[in-house]
Amino acid sequence: MSPRLSRDYGSILLGPADEGGRKQRVRIQVLLTSAIVFANLVGIVVAVTLGAVGIPEPSFLRRDLVLINFVAIPVYAGVALIVGITVGTATMVRGLRWSIREQIPTPADVKRTLRARRMLVLLQFILWVGAAVLLGVLYGLVDTGLITKVVLIVVMSALVVVAISNLLADIMLRPVSAKILQAGLGWRGSSVRSRAVSSWLVGTGVPVLGIFLVVLFGTFSPDTSKMNMFVSVTVLVAVAMGVGLLSLILYAWSVTGPIQSVRRGMARVREGDVSPGTDLVVYDASELGELQLGFNNMVAGLREQERMRDLFSRHVGRDVADAAMLGDPELGGAERTVAVVFVDVIGSTELATKRSPTEVVDLLNQFFAVIVEATERADGLVNKFEGDAVLSIFGAPQAIADPAGSALRAAREIAERLRVEVPDLRAGIGVSFGPVVAGNVGAIQRFEYTVIGDPVNESARISELAKRDPRVPWASRRVVEAAERGERTRWKMTDAVVLRGRSEPTDLFVPRLIPNIASGGEAGESP
Repeated sequence: MSPRLSRDYGSILLGPADEGGRKQRVRIQVLLTSAIVFANLVGIVVAVTLGAVGIPEPSFLRRDLVLINFVAIPVYAGVALIVGITVGTATMVRGLRWSIREQIPTPADVKRTLRARRMLVLLQFILWVGAAVLLGVLYGLVDTGLITKVVLIVVMSALVVVAISNLLADIMLRPVSAKILQAGLGWRGSSVRSRAVSSWLVGTGVPVLGIFLVVLFGTFSPDTSKMNMFVSVTVLVAVAMGVGLLSLILYAWSVTGPIQSVRRGMARVREGDVSPGTDLVVYDASELGELQLGFNNMVAGLREQERMRDLFSRHVGRDVADAAMLGDPELGGAERTVAVVFVDVIGSTELATKRSPTEVVDLLNQFFAVIVEATERADGLVNKFEGDAVLSIFGAPQAIADPAGSALRAAREIAERLRVEVPDLRAGIGVSFGPVVAGNVGAIQRFEYTVIGDPVNESARISELAKRDPRVPWASRRVVEAAERGERTRWKMTDAVVLRGRSEPTDLFVPRLIPNIASGGEAGESP
C-alpha cells in the first residue's frame, strides 16, 4: 500500500507503520501543534461568542474596556500561543526521544511519554486559567461586576479546549501508542468512557451551563429584556449544535478507527487470508486496543490451525485430512472399489552402498516428488511411503469417476517422468483394481488411514515383475478393462504370469506407446 494512503493507524494523516522515527516524530509534532492550535481557536470562538452575545449582560462592549478587549486579550492570546507551542514541542520531544531514535521503549520511556502527553493537555488549561485570572483582574479594575462573567466564560472555554485537545491527542499519538503496546508495556490512554464524557462536556455540558448562566444573570439583572434572553439562548443553542457536532465527529474518529481496522481485517479473513500481513497494528490504548489485540490473537490461532492442517495433510494426504476435519475419525472402514499403484525402487541396497546417506535421501525425495505430483494430478492419494516404495490409491477416501483410468494415467506419467527427471533411479510400477476395505486401522490412541485387500497385494506383486522393464508400468487385466475406453485403448497385453501366492495366471498389460510428457507426443511402441 502506498505510504500516503496507509491506514495502519486508522487515518492517512498518521502515515504508515513502517515510517522512520524522525519523520514520524515530525509528522506527530506537526499534527499535535495543529490540533492544539485548532482546539484553542475553537475555545476563542466560544469565548467571544459567549462574551459578546451569548451572555450579553453585563456587557463587555464598552468604551472603557477598549484597551482590554483589543490590546490585552490579543497580546495574551499571542503570547500564550507561542508559549504553548514552544513548551509543548520541547515537552513532546523529550517524551518521544526513544521513538525518534527508533529504540524499543522502556517503562521509564513510557512514563516520560505519558507525562509529556498529560503536560501538553494540562498546559492548555493552565494558559486558559491564566487568562481567567488576568482578565478577571483587568476587567475588575474597571468594573467588579464583570469579574464573575469573564471568569466563568474563560473557564467554560478552557473546558472545551481541554476536552478537544484530549480527544485529538489520543488520535495523533496512535503511532507512539502502537510502539509501546508492541513492546508489551502498559499505556494508560483515555478509555472509551472518558472520551464519551469529554465529548458530552463539549457538546452538552458547557452549552447547558451557558444557558443556565444566561437565565441566572437575566434573573438578577433588571436591564435584561425578553428579547435579550431569546437572542442569548438562540446563540447558545447554535454554539451547542456546532461544537457538539465537532465533538461528536472527534469522538467518532477516535472510536471508529480501531473498529474499521478490525472490520477490514475480518473481511480479509473471510476471504481466507490469515497471513502475517492480516495482523492489525494495535494502536489504541483503550478497550478498543484490546479488541484489535483480540483480533490478532484470533488470526494467530487460525494461522496455527492452517499450519497444522497443512502439516496434517502432508502426513496423511489432503483428502484424508479433509475427511478427518469433517468429523471425528473412528476405527474401522468400509468396502470400496479402488485402483492401486505400487512403485518400488530397483536396486536400493546397491544404491545405498555406492552413495552417501544424504545423496540417497535427496534422490529419493526427487523420486517421491514425481509420484506425489502425478498421483494428485490424477485425483489420487499417496497413501504411504514404505521405505523406498510408494502406495497410491484412486477412489478412496474421495470417490472419483474413473479410478482405474486415473491410476493408469498416473502410472504412465510416473514412468515417463522418472525416466527423464530421475534417471539415476529405476522402479517397477504395478497397477491393480478391485474391492478393498478402506478406513482407519490401528488403536484408538494411534491409527492411520489405509486400504486392505487383494488389489494392494496384486499391485505389489506386479511391481516386482515390472522391474524387468522399468521404462513402462505394468497393469492387471482387471484395471485395464475397468478403465474408460480412451485410456483402455492405450494398453496392450504383454504376458500372463502366475503371481507369487496365486494358482491362476494374471494377464499383464503395458502401454502401447511410451508417452513423452516433455513434448506432449508419443515416443514409440513399447516392447
